[in-house]
Amino acid sequence: MKREIEVGGSLEIADVVRVARERVAVRLNPAAEARIAASRAYVEKLVASNQTVYGLTTGFGKLANIRIAQQDLQALQRNLLLSHAFGTGDLLSTEVVRAMLLLRAQSLALGFSGVRQKVIDLLIACLNQGVHPRVPSQGSVGASGDLAPLAHMSLLLIGEGEAEYQGQWMDSRDALRRAGLKPIVLEAKEGLALINGTQAMTGIGCLVVHDARTLATVADIAGAMSLEALKGTLRAFDPKVSQVRPHIGAIQVSDNVRRIGANSPIHKSHANCDKVQDPYSLRCIPQVHGASRDALKHVAEVLEREINSVTDNPLIFANEKEVISAGNFHGQPVALAMDYAKLAISELANISERRTAFMQDSSLSGLPPFLAQSGGLHSGLMITQYTAASLVSENKVLAHPASADSIPTSANQEDHVSMGTIAARQAAMILENAKTVVAIELLNAAQALEFHKPLEPGPGVKAAWQTIRQKVNFADTDRVMTGDLAAARELIGSGGLRESVEKAVGNLH
Repeated sequence: MKREIEVGGSLEIADVVRVARERVAVRLNPAAEARIAASRAYVEKLVASNQTVYGLTTGFGKLANIRIAQQDLQALQRNLLLSHAFGTGDLLSTEVVRAMLLLRAQSLALGFSGVRQKVIDLLIACLNQGVHPRVPSQGSVGASGDLAPLAHMSLLLIGEGEAEYQGQWMDSRDALRRAGLKPIVLEAKEGLALINGTQAMTGIGCLVVHDARTLATVADIAGAMSLEALKGTLRAFDPKVSQVRPHIGAIQVSDNVRRIGANSPIHKSHANCDKVQDPYSLRCIPQVHGASRDALKHVAEVLEREINSVTDNPLIFANEKEVISAGNFHGQPVALAMDYAKLAISELANISERRTAFMQDSSLSGLPPFLAQSGGLHSGLMITQYTAASLVSENKVLAHPASADSIPTSANQEDHVSMGTIAARQAAMILENAKTVVAIELLNAAQALEFHKPLEPGPGVKAAWQTIRQKVNFADTDRVMTGDLAAARELIGSGGLRESVEKAVGNLH
């Protein structure tokens, strides 16, 4: 039975993934209720005392100096959502929207935003009932948080905009009604609390980093297959090498490749060859893959801090009877982390494409040109490398740091922004490209190993090769290979390839 995920406590990236993709149920941590109530009570006290407090009784951004009358406070919060829901571009996927709903509920439930519990309850109910607002992907500059995406998300709560329910798009009010839910009327502070935050960039980031760390292990499998297909040496993966330069990622990658490639008749067949050392794309797999792993570990740590943080403004400290206007909505921590993730994922693809090119170059590999059984009449896997090269080159453009840019907004009141959501979206694009590049390497390595028969690969590589062969036949003649590529990508995403290798060699890092 799937455990419910609680908001208002501590979340992990794995929890975000489970809610986003597996639709695990969500509930409010009972311990959070008192904090939420105390925070809201203090907000209501401030409003009742007719004090001037940013976001409660004033306009927003550059309009913060305009005082709002008591009778207009509900309209102020509603107008904020309506005016800020001005995103554009393709829609964010359902899983990203679900991650946003969860993370917004989490931030509010920590008890420093001054919203009523019913706001959080409705966010949770929308998750549990599968009501998903329509959220365009573009329009956020990453401070004051993800204003446009979160405004589109929050329109659902007031019955505005559109939502998807049971596979159909409809007016949000109808979607709520069909799910047995009702829209709410926002009170002071609540509209602002819903849209001040980093939940779009962070939601995308959690899903990307989770998948990238999965891809890193598959990249090790692909590298081990290519190493064997190219008659490379495992000497560079000796534990002593990593011991004298003990980066954790390199240690893990060396261990993975060494175990995947162990006990191989192919490796034994060239033990006494005159080759001195392999090209970097083989010899430096631990250093390159490992550095990407270490980078992704750091990014995951940043994201896990972020998903357990309050990114609102102003912050309500009920116990201290304070309201503090500050900058927790600024996406810079996530922006820099996602730019780092972009580079880390790109490098997995960069070195993978080099191994594919190596296998196809007969002057270097000793294998048939382009891995074609009858070269000339047949082109073999020639164009697979073209596609990999194209995607790697595209990644180099996408990897330019989004956080290096800033542009003023709100009449220069908000004069430095993070572009963190752009960084997160680019990381997602790079990840998809990298999955394809690694899938292409898997296809080439599986093809290349065929030319070593009757020698067989070792147990780990053999398990990977056999798993691929269950989905993709040896290319003895030219054929349309788009289906082969889709099958290889599916083996990456489903975990099927890793699972088969782990059955042969034990758990991988």
